[in-house]
Amino acid sequence: MQNPSAHRVVSEVERAPASIIQGLAPIGTATVHEAIGRRGFVGPHITPIQTGTRLAGSAITVSSHPGDNLMTHAAVSVAQPGDVIIVSHTAPSTHGGFGDLLATSMQAIGVVAFLTDAAVRDTSDLREMGFPCWSQYISCQGAVKATPGSVNVPIRFGETIVNPGDVVCADDDGVVVVARDEAEWALEMSNKRLENESATRARLEAKEHGFDFYGLRDKAIELGIEFT
Repeated sequence: MQNPSAHRVVSEVERAPASIIQGLAPIGTATVHEAIGRRGFVGPHITPIQTGTRLAGSAITVSSHPGDNLMTHAAVSVAQPGDVIIVSHTAPSTHGGFGDLLATSMQAIGVVAFLTDAAVRDTSDLREMGFPCWSQYISCQGAVKATPGSVNVPIRFGETIVNPGDVVCADDDGVVVVARDEAEWALEMSNKRLENESATRARLEAKEHGFDFYGLRDKAIELGIEFT
């Protein structure tokens, strides 16, 4: 019987269909977040080191000891093209456990991005490489490789739970995680929202006031606001 508390590296991950992930990739995180009921946002503390990048990929999850990147290396060994490696630490960490060498390894096998609730370093090199990263900190302080952890287990990343194979959407606005079994529905709802926004934009460009067609004037009157 498998020990439920043991550290482990799970090699096989069930992923959402590539067509669904590719469909979500160009849609902004703000749209996806709203479309799925304002869920999945990992929090404003996880920010990109680059600008102008928008992507989606399958989550390869890492539970790591603070200041240690042993399990990030383990994650690379089981990752596949199109994956996003996402590292959560068991306690707060400001160590830069990821830099250009790990990025080179990930880029070579087709990993599309790296996320951490700790820090990244070598940021100038990472930007020059064009390898996207989202992190809580930037720090030149490196990490050791000495402590066990796990790969492809459920983790808490910021303000949400991430399971292996969930779809990670990331851009300049932050990171939103879509549960793997909701990915197709999330794409459908996001596309509907884009259609609605397009229609609304046309009305605004035609000089209609959102204050009126959103029903906000009536709401303001209900709240006791006087118009003179």
